[in-house]
Amino acid sequence: MQLSVIILNYNVRYFLEQCVLSVQEAIAALDAEIIVIDNNSSDDSCLMMKEKFPSVRLIQNKENFGFPKGNNIGVSEAQGKYICILNPDTVVGEDTFVKILAFAEEKKDLGIIGCKLIDGTGNFLPESKRGIPTPWVAFTKIFGLYKVFPKSRIFNRYYAQNLDPNQTGKVEILVGAFMFMERTLYLDLKGFDENCFMYADDIDLSYRVLQLNKSNYYFHETTVLHYKGESTVKDELYMKRFQDAMNFFYQKHFKKSLFFSFFIQVGTWFFSFVKMFQGKTKIKVVPESYIFYSSNMILSEKLPLILKNKVRFLEFKKEKMVNSCLILKGKKTEIILDNQYVSFKKCIKIIETLKDKNITFKIFPKNTNFIIGSNSRNDRGQIVKIE
Repeated sequence: MQLSVIILNYNVRYFLEQCVLSVQEAIAALDAEIIVIDNNSSDDSCLMMKEKFPSVRLIQNKENFGFPKGNNIGVSEAQGKYICILNPDTVVGEDTFVKILAFAEEKKDLGIIGCKLIDGTGNFLPESKRGIPTPWVAFTKIFGLYKVFPKSRIFNRYYAQNLDPNQTGKVEILVGAFMFMERTLYLDLKGFDENCFMYADDIDLSYRVLQLNKSNYYFHETTVLHYKGESTVKDELYMKRFQDAMNFFYQKHFKKSLFFSFFIQVGTWFFSFVKMFQGKTKIKVVPESYIFYSSNMILSEKLPLILKNKVRFLEFKKEKMVNSCLILKGKKTEIILDNQYVSFKKCIKIIETLKDKNITFKIFPKNTNFIIGSNSRNDRGQIVKIE
């Protein structure tokens, strides 16, 4: 078997459904499997998986084991030569795995491959490629020096800003939302360190790969949508776990000193506090107008009643999306992409291409009864049921 896609889920039932749909499309021409591990969700994620995806391997944990152990359980059941650790709040393009498999087969020193990630508004997620967060690199991140001096090699290492987002190359650290590697390498490393509940596990795994003289790669030729705000709620518990995660990584890999410990304690507290503040629920701005990109005439008539607003119907293949958005420039507009007619790859491309502070995006996944998306990388997404 070529590939095993490992998806660890916790209480994101609708995002999981869309994710699995996109992965099924992406592995259609491959000898591959999907393994979903549920960390004791309280929503109906498992029921949905059993009803809608009976052929997908589902592992139901009786408690929330955290990110490392949950994924380790999934990989232990995998059969593929390669594995892909994938967040449930992601959408992959139909050719994502075909492209990355081809890239992987060319490399003899392969560690982990990550790809270009964008959020639900189309903006690039800089954590797609990172450097080792040594004390100095962490300092430049925590105090925002990487923003002030983005081209300086001294200050720009946290987000590997030496490498353009549209350039493939070697990087040190990749993000756990999408990690592609050989299963044997993952097993040799004994997977994610289960002493870390979450947040530093991907940094630690990437770093241990480098210690084996393997190379990690950022691959820009495929873009994956990551609704980042769904991964966790940024509350007081988040702040504590983030502090614990940073302390875990530094204590494991760097020599300890009183100054260093004090700096890390203050720095992680400050950074996690900012993250917690960013994650507070904001007032949702209601779009002034909607565009429904589809060929579904029946649904185009129902949507105005559901959304309680006028919806402009843009028939797929007959009108250009860009021109329609120019007409509405300056207005708060929401674009709804009907996946029955618009492929996941094209949905991602449209979101990435048309990104604008006045435009939000939702996807209507095929064979579902909901519209889904996110207007902020720091907030929960939105789901609208279509009854």
